[in-house]
Amino acid sequence: MVRLYTDDLTIGYGERFIVKDLSVHIPDKKITTIIGANGCGKSTLLKAITRIIPHQSGAIILDGASIAKENTKLLAKKMAILPQTPESASGLTVGELVSYGRFPYQSGIGRLTAQDIEVIDWALEVTGTHSFKDRSIDALSGGQRQRVWIAMALAQQTEIIFLDEPTTYLDMAHQLEVLELLQKLNQEQERTIVMVLHDLNQAARFADYMIALKDGQIVKAGTCEEVIDRDVLKEVFQIDAQIGYDPRTLKPMCVTYDLIKGE
Repeated sequence: MVRLYTDDLTIGYGERFIVKDLSVHIPDKKITTIIGANGCGKSTLLKAITRIIPHQSGAIILDGASIAKENTKLLAKKMAILPQTPESASGLTVGELVSYGRFPYQSGIGRLTAQDIEVIDWALEVTGTHSFKDRSIDALSGGQRQRVWIAMALAQQTEIIFLDEPTTYLDMAHQLEVLELLQKLNQEQERTIVMVLHDLNQAARFADYMIALKDGQIVKAGTCEEVIDRDVLKEVFQIDAQIGYDPRTLKPMCVTYDLIKGE
């Protein structure tokens, strides 16, 4: 089933097109990871789909309707995004920042309900940030701050969550912790997860569906086995990769690689 897809989508900044005539579907209730070299359009695509930036032409369709015409609060109840570089939250406490995820559910007076507080506490707990709920964002490490931003996205309680490089600033253990949390949300609550990841092996390990982009175009979309492929990685990253299989997950993985010189 596909609830969300783009049709001939073109996105640009001024006269420069980053994504052109892109048609892609996002499988419902699955984990999709997007891979590609820097500047290929991964982040731009996520921002356009979540209406952070406008698109020049084409359509983004959610539940049979264009998101361009959707009410902002209604859309925010369906989709949440954690950008690659979230806006500064200087001066806020952890709890205050996470509470912003409840904005789509608040009435005109803007007061938090008992249900809002329960959801905020849950988001803090599952991201391991509850112990510093009352601390200032400014006093946190980069990794702690990243987990708080993820908590805010979770507090929004949307059916679809977009994350642009959610493991940035995290050490190996916390990277795995975050990715396993997102996998758990997908498996137990059927959340649709869409992530941009730089680590190919993490992308393959946690994905049901993968999209490889180059210059704003899809090189390959499909299963991990179809995308983590020597020819695909050569075209996308200009590398000569040796592909093996993770002995624990049996997912394909890039064992080693060399740069392809002169390409």
